[in-house]
Amino acid sequence: MQTDLIAPEALVLAEDVPAKIRLRNLTKSFATGGGTVTALDNVSLEIPSGCFFMIVGPSGCGKTTLLRILAGLDTPTSGSIEVSASAAGRPGNSMVFQGGSLFPWMTVFDNAAYGLSMRKRPQAEIAEVVGHYLNRTGLTKFAHAYPHQLSGGMQQRVSIARAFANDPDILLMDEPFSALDEQNKLLLQEELLRIWEETRKTVLFITHSVDEAVTLGDRIMIMTAQPGRTKQIVDVPFGRPREVLELRSQPAYGELVYSIWGQLRDEVQRARAQDERSVKS
Repeated sequence: MQTDLIAPEALVLAEDVPAKIRLRNLTKSFATGGGTVTALDNVSLEIPSGCFFMIVGPSGCGKTTLLRILAGLDTPTSGSIEVSASAAGRPGNSMVFQGGSLFPWMTVFDNAAYGLSMRKRPQAEIAEVVGHYLNRTGLTKFAHAYPHQLSGGMQQRVSIARAFANDPDILLMDEPFSALDEQNKLLLQEELLRIWEETRKTVLFITHSVDEAVTLGDRIMIMTAQPGRTKQIVDVPFGRPREVLELRSQPAYGELVYSIWGQLRDEVQRARAQDERSVKS
């Protein structure tokens, strides 16, 4: 199988797919007691509208920092961000975190409806939209349950339902399945793909798992160890819709995972060496 490994500076969008997000020379530094730490260094990207964009990299490479900047929760030190305008009345983005983001005093329904309620959408619309996504995530019969009554996997389903119900232009996902066991992770990957097929929203999804990146993504950015830079952009050649188990049974899938891990392995080892030097100092 021929894997498309694209140098960062050579990434060109198809003419008929406009860019949803453009990053130009994005840099983020933090002042610490030991001096200035650069989390992101000169990152430039163009992400097409409707792209399921995956980001993989070693711990500490700035993946979450990048997502927080895009979410408006942090600001870059230098560089620019351009995001095409959202449709009228639609939020720019929604974020799904690793876990623990539900309001414990709210029911499943009210958690999923939170974004729409804050935007003061009509009750009939909230009931219809939230009902649809609870059904799509298999949570209809748990609509009146509270988060503490749910498993970790079910809580993440609520987070996904809430994000899609809010109907953002961009969906930001920060390792949402990392704390789950392999069975629940696989089921949620399948559910996420089915729901995403309905809307084809622009998604930025952070993961440590190369398997997950290839399973879900259209394009994958491999990041370097700190400071985080774009090492490689990989186009995923598999069509859609995708069935997770069927996809993973294909030899071409294993070849692509192996190829990406070959790109990532050196960065993981470099990050480990940085950690060891930091402990010694």
